[in-house]
Amino acid sequence: MDVYFLELANGDIYVGSTPDLKRRFASHMKGQVLSTKAHAQMKLRSYVAVETEFRARELERYFKSGSGKAIEKPKPVFANPTLTGI
Repeated sequence: MDVYFLELANGDIYVGSTPDLKRRFASHMKGQVLSTKAHAQMKLRSYVAVETEFRARELERYFKSGSGKAIEKPKPVFANPTLTGI
């Protein structure tokens, strides 16, 4: 099983899981997946191979949660000039 990350044309990240990543990605590219159908262009950014469907679903849920989204797109950190002496 794989948990995969697609970057959509608008910059959003789509997270999914599948036992056959090649077939599933082809389905996305052909517009056969409702969630990504409106996005003509997308890129496979990454994937994680896991041993069980249960673990894949757990990871997919995590990456779709607030915690998972926080690491999906790191936010810039701005230093406080008064604390850093800049």
